[in-house]
Amino acid sequence: MAAHRCSYSAVLFILFNLSVFIVVDSHQTTLTNDHHGSVVDNPQTASETVEQTAAQPAVDDRRWEATEVEEEAIPDDASTDTQGTSTPESVVLSSLPKPKDDFQEELVVRPLDSGDIYASFQFRTLWETDFMRGNKVSHYRLFPKSLGQVISKFSVRELHISFTQGYWRTMQWGQPFLPAPPGAELWVWFQDTVTDVDATWKELTNVLSGIFCASLNFIDSTNTVQPSASFKPLGIGNVTDHQFLRYATLPREIVCTENLTPWKKLLPCGSKAGLAVLLKSEKLFHSSFLSQAVHIRPVCQDQQCKTTSWELRQTLNVVFDLHTSGQSKREWSLFKMFSRTLTEACPLASSSKIHIDITDNPEGEQFELSPATPLLSQAVVLGDRRTFSVYDLTQQTTFGAVRSLNLLIRWKSSEGHMLRPLLHAERYVAGYGLQTGEIHTLMYNNHPFRSFPVLLLDSVPWYLRLYIHTLTVTSKGKDNKPSYIHYQPSKDRLRPHLLEMLVQLPPNSVTEITVQFERALLKWTEYTPDPNHGFYVGSSVISSLVPSTVAMDTNSTREQPLFSSFFPCKEESSFFVRVYTEPLLVNLPTPDFSMPYNVICLTCTVVAVGYGSLYNLLTRSFQIEEPSPGLAKRLANIIRKMRGVPLL
Repeated sequence: MAAHRCSYSAVLFILFNLSVFIVVDSHQTTLTNDHHGSVVDNPQTASETVEQTAAQPAVDDRRWEATEVEEEAIPDDASTDTQGTSTPESVVLSSLPKPKDDFQEELVVRPLDSGDIYASFQFRTLWETDFMRGNKVSHYRLFPKSLGQVISKFSVRELHISFTQGYWRTMQWGQPFLPAPPGAELWVWFQDTVTDVDATWKELTNVLSGIFCASLNFIDSTNTVQPSASFKPLGIGNVTDHQFLRYATLPREIVCTENLTPWKKLLPCGSKAGLAVLLKSEKLFHSSFLSQAVHIRPVCQDQQCKTTSWELRQTLNVVFDLHTSGQSKREWSLFKMFSRTLTEACPLASSSKIHIDITDNPEGEQFELSPATPLLSQAVVLGDRRTFSVYDLTQQTTFGAVRSLNLLIRWKSSEGHMLRPLLHAERYVAGYGLQTGEIHTLMYNNHPFRSFPVLLLDSVPWYLRLYIHTLTVTSKGKDNKPSYIHYQPSKDRLRPHLLEMLVQLPPNSVTEITVQFERALLKWTEYTPDPNHGFYVGSSVISSLVPSTVAMDTNSTREQPLFSSFFPCKEESSFFVRVYTEPLLVNLPTPDFSMPYNVICLTCTVVAVGYGSLYNLLTRSFQIEEPSPGLAKRLANIIRKMRGVPLL
């Protein structure tokens, strides 16, 4: 009976589930038919629905895409009609704010006449925000959060930092796009709201040392100066008082992979996509010259400067030597330079381009470039009009059918003519002995008929005591009196020498600046671990507005390559140039550090011998012992003992 009741209840439960399933199925069928009827009544809506469904990308393809949705105004009658209905997805997306940041990347390749090749990477991030309003920015999209927090916390107006391995050979390679001295360079403009600039500067260097894994924490008052005229703000703003400017160099800083890795992590796509894929450490550091830099400044978004933005430029310049790279012939490609090819642009970049300088190769008589591109661009770079072949990585046709871009440059002729740079500088140490010496700075004006002024900045450590009364400036064998001199003497173990002067360079001349110095004696704790190697003196900085043979239109820089928009141009007839000399290596009077070791060894020997002998004499006990009998006597005693005779 119980079994019969259980089977009856089971049958009722099954019938109930079937009825529910039939009702739900019929309801879904009705909704489907209604929707199909509405689509059939409106064929335009049906076609739009099919296009939206077909154009909708997959989730994996959209994870790198930037959100660029423009706000659209909804009419009042449309909003009235949509009341009581579900909000479409397009309306929800249109309510999202438009991103206020933009990212662009580019690679400029210049074949050099010596057979070497110069590659310049630039990654530019623009962010329409203001760190100085007192409100902390909590949302970061493309701008790196670590640098944004540094700007906000330390009230930084501009920040320029570079790490360079090697020395730029101006007479062989021409002028670089963005020059930098060997080692590390850092100069910062602070806001005028900063009360204690020195304390803020010290804390900022420690923070940047942790961000870039560098030795910037060794920057202190002994290698920091406040230039009065050599460095001006590159961005907008009215902060021009030099007391809010700090400049320092570390000429002995060694650049390695530990500096490159955090630099690449600041990019929106990192080193996973875009041009940053080519930044392979083992190839970059096997080069003649490598310089990586970070530049942060406020810029205007329009000509009236009604809207301002923060600009972050990450630059990397590298020169591959024909001989050190193991090239058997004059032929270069992306794979030979970087061991990688390009397959896509950075999905977060609004612009991704490669510029190949073909100015000296108009008809292809010097080298052959493949694959060829019909896109050409012209820009005025460093007073010269240059022509570039442009490869747009955002276009799929650039990669071709193989989905890979490997640019190839094959030289046809070894003859080349390089235009000499108009401004060039050198520096060296003269003299003999370890007491006095001379610093010679040579500045070359290669312009045939134009003279122009240059601003020289020298920062000399305190242990080289300059005799400023011995300063001489000569041009073409005649005295050249500077029109402006600013000298700040050093203080032992507190601050370095600072010398700034404005000198007029005659046309086609060499101007020599000479100053004598005396070497100071250091404390034995102030010497480096390898004192016989010598002490480095930072490079001299030479800034000038060089006459240009080509007039520059500053209003059309947006259509030109990114590197041309970074040059501060004051007027159309001249262009700004900054040149760095070689760092100096000076030997100082160095004591014989093996002498303390010899003294310690001698003292320990004397103490051990003298004290040990005296201690033995005072603590030893003396006893009288009879000498042992000889062998004959011992044998005789044995025989006498056997015979029972008394022993001898």
